[in-house]
Amino acid sequence: MKIFKFGGASVKNAEAVRNVASILKRYEGEQLLVVVSAMDKTTNKLEKVARAYFFKEGDTQEALDEVKAFHTNVAKELFDNAPDDILDELNNVFVELEWKLEDEPIKDYDFEYDQIVSFGEILSTKIISAYLNQEGIANQWVDARDYIKTDNTYRNAKVDWTETERLITKNLKPYYEKSNLAITQGFIGVTSENFTTTLGREGSDFTAAIFAYCLNAEEVAIWKDVPGVLNADPKWFDDTILIPQMNYHDAVELTYFGTSVIHPKTIKPLQNKGIPLKVKSFVDPDSPGTIINKEPYHLPVPSFIFRMNQILISIMPKDYSFIIEENLRDIFNLFTSHQVKINIMQNSAVSFSVTVDHDHLKVPTLIEDLRKDFKVLLNEGLELITIRHFDDSTIDRVLVGKEVLLELKSRNTIQMVVRNMPPS
Repeated sequence: MKIFKFGGASVKNAEAVRNVASILKRYEGEQLLVVVSAMDKTTNKLEKVARAYFFKEGDTQEALDEVKAFHTNVAKELFDNAPDDILDELNNVFVELEWKLEDEPIKDYDFEYDQIVSFGEILSTKIISAYLNQEGIANQWVDARDYIKTDNTYRNAKVDWTETERLITKNLKPYYEKSNLAITQGFIGVTSENFTTTLGREGSDFTAAIFAYCLNAEEVAIWKDVPGVLNADPKWFDDTILIPQMNYHDAVELTYFGTSVIHPKTIKPLQNKGIPLKVKSFVDPDSPGTIINKEPYHLPVPSFIFRMNQILISIMPKDYSFIIEENLRDIFNLFTSHQVKINIMQNSAVSFSVTVDHDHLKVPTLIEDLRKDFKVLLNEGLELITIRHFDDSTIDRVLVGKEVLLELKSRNTIQMVVRNMPPS
């Protein structure tokens, strides 16, 4: 069995869905579980709905109508003579969401976010499953929430591996004794109380790895709009280089530092069972892409990772005392409770500095709590540059017009927090 994952870019419109069908036809007769993300920018649009609903920012119905119109138009373009069935099914999904939006919020924003934003994956998989059946590619639509059980850490739920594996083994494996193809959602799970959760932004890769682990899949393939894992994001570099092979260790390092090709949690379950991960191009399915496995490959070229919109937080005791273990314990507890991930950290005798993604919801409340016991200084609008397998020339290349505020260097990796220098 193989697990395929198609992200939002690969199903961004009707033509992209047709392309997914053409790729799946290549694997006719093979057992596949296909994990699909929300279409195009649907997650962003549903986040707008969630903010309008919870914070009263804008018109909730207007934001929802945009999501409705997009999916309805894609469905009408895909289906030949009788679109009523799929349109009715999509309408039922939207009615369920509208019922949710008619009531006032019952919990905090993270909870409400998961109940709303998760509809993106439901909509995309409903459309794709129906279209594949229309094209003679027989499949079953599967609700990932019937299998992926989590705790109630909304927006970044932790998987209950024991229960998840039990349900997949008991209820999903038998499906493949009669059929070869199932379509399911990435990104979402469910609590023991039957509330929907999400696994973190771009979490569909992780979903694919969860199913692969529990089904003992022979491989996972993530289909992207790039030819494989590149040594830099083509948005920032023109002359990127394809990395044809990579071991799990290097993949974990790159995902941890922020490469956008693979979700950070994806590698561990695959490495635990030695399941290869392929990163393939849905634009050019015949190209070999990148394979990630346990073989002792060495990265052939330096790899560059850029994280934008960073905020540097410098934390100091109010009485100018040393930063000691007790201070660090309290600081880390606050970051954990606010669900803010640290991207880089550095401490001196009297200060502890970190950079984080500038989440406009979580970071302000974190800063507020930090300031109860510490002096806190902020630098915003920064960039975090990570170079794996660096040399002097690669460092010089990325620092043109930049001022370095913080630097960490090890044998294989350098990380620099920088800001643009004003023109001279």
